[in-house]
Amino acid sequence: MGSHDFPHGTIAAISTAPGEGGIGIVRISGEGSGPILEAVFRRGSARLEAGAAIGAARPEAGAAIGAGTSDSGACAPLGFPDRLMRHGHVVDGEGRIVDEALAVFMKAPKTYTGEDCAEIHCHGSMMALRKTLEMVMAAGAEPAEPGEFTKRAFLNGKLDLAQAEAVIDLIKAKTELAYDTAIKQLDGALSQKIRALREELLGLLARLAADLDYPEEDETALTAEEVADSISAIGDKLEILRDSEDAGRIINEGLRTVIVGKPNVGKSSLMNALLRDNRVIVTEIPGTTRDTIEETANIRGIPVRLTDTAGIRDTGDPVEAIGVEKSKAAFNEAELLIFVADMSAPLEDEDRGIAARAAGRPVIAVLNKSDLGESSSPAEVGGLLPQARVLAMSLKEGTGLADLEDAIADFVFKGKAARREDVILTNARHGRLMALARDEVGEALRTVREGGSFELSELNLRQAYEFLGGVIGEALGDDIIDEVFARFCLGK
Repeated sequence: MGSHDFPHGTIAAISTAPGEGGIGIVRISGEGSGPILEAVFRRGSARLEAGAAIGAARPEAGAAIGAGTSDSGACAPLGFPDRLMRHGHVVDGEGRIVDEALAVFMKAPKTYTGEDCAEIHCHGSMMALRKTLEMVMAAGAEPAEPGEFTKRAFLNGKLDLAQAEAVIDLIKAKTELAYDTAIKQLDGALSQKIRALREELLGLLARLAADLDYPEEDETALTAEEVADSISAIGDKLEILRDSEDAGRIINEGLRTVIVGKPNVGKSSLMNALLRDNRVIVTEIPGTTRDTIEETANIRGIPVRLTDTAGIRDTGDPVEAIGVEKSKAAFNEAELLIFVADMSAPLEDEDRGIAARAAGRPVIAVLNKSDLGESSSPAEVGGLLPQARVLAMSLKEGTGLADLEDAIADFVFKGKAARREDVILTNARHGRLMALARDEVGEALRTVREGGSFELSELNLRQAYEFLGGVIGEALGDDIIDEVFARFCLGK
C-alpha cells in the first residue's frame, strides 16, 4: 500500500442512521470478522422460552462443519457459508439472547472494504444495535473511526479517492440531480476524465523528454507550434472541468438565494410558489413578514436555499427593525438575489433604494402582479439593474414561475443545459487541485509561446500531472487522506 500502514485490526460500527426503524445493521471488517461473528451469533430459528439454555438455538453438533466453503475454496466461518444470510440470535458472553437477527459473512476480496466482512441485521432499535455492537466489541473488534470502512476500501484499491469522496455526496444528496452526479462519480466518471488527462500529459512529457534527450533526430523533432497546440488542448479540457465547480458546489450545498423588495410586493407569495407549499403567511397588510424565513426548494434538481426577508426600509417598530437588520445580513451573504417589484404600481424610492443595494450583484428581477396592468416596465427595472434578467409574473394567475425557475437554473449552469452525462466537480479539494493543474499548464503554454525552453515547460507539466493525481488519491500524503475520511459518518 505504498507509504500507508494498513490497519490490520478488525473494526465494527453501526452502519444505519440513529433512530427507530425496521432494520439496523452492525458492520464488521477485518481478519477477525468471521471468528467474531461465530462468537456473538447462534444459528437457529426455534423460538426460545424465557430463561432457556442458549444451546436450544445452536445448530446440531457438527451440522455446519464443512458447510461454509466460499467460491474461492477458502473455508468460511463455522456455520456461515460465504454470502449466505443466516437467521439466528445475537447472544452475550453468558449465552443470553440480545436480539433475533440475520447475519451474513463475506469473504475477501469481493467485499466493500476488500477484507473479510460481516453484517448483523438486527431490529432497528438503538438499544438492540448498541447491545449487539457491545457484544462484537467484547469479542475483539475495535470501534471504527468515521469513514474507516471506505478508507480501507481506498487503501485496498477498491475505490480511488475521488470515488470514495463521492460516497459522502451520495449519502448527503438532497435532489435527483445531486444523486445522479454522485452516482456518476462513484462509478468513476470523474476518475476516468482525470486519468485520460494524465495520460495525455504523460504522452506529451514522453515526447518532450525524447526531444530533449535526442535533439539530433530531426525527423522526430517537435516544433514549438506542435507543443503549444498539445498543451492548449489539455488546458481547454482542464478549464471545462474547472468551470463546473461552482455548479457542483451548489448542487451539493444549495444556492443561497434571498428574495428582496419593499413590503407587499409578493415576496412571501413567491417563496410559497417556489416551495409548492404555503410556508409563509401572506396578507394584504404591509410588513407581515417581520423576520427572515429560510426553506430549501428543489428547482430543476438544484437545492435552492430561499430566504424571505422583511422589507428593507426605515421603521420605528423595534420588532420590525430587528427583522430589517437580519434581512440586510442575509442580503449581503446571498449568492443570488431575487428582486421583486409591483408591476401594477409605479416604482418608488424604496424600490430604487433596494435596487441600488443590489447593484453589481447577481440578481433576477421579478415584476409581480402583471395581471393588474403595467405601471412599471421591464425596461425601467432593467435600467436600475442592468445586470439583471427581468421577468414579468403574476403569482395570482400562476404565470411566469417556470420562467423564473429556468432563470435560476441558467444562473447555476451559466446558460448551459445540464446534461446527465456531464461530469461536474462537486468537491472543493478537487477544484483546488484542478485550478493548480490548470495554472501549471497555462504557465507551460506561455513559456512555449514566448520561445522559452521545452525543459521549463516540462517542469510545469510534471507538476500538473502530480496535481491531477491528487484528485484520485495518487501522490498524496497520509495527512491529506486522513483529513478526507474524517468528514465521513461512522459506519461508512
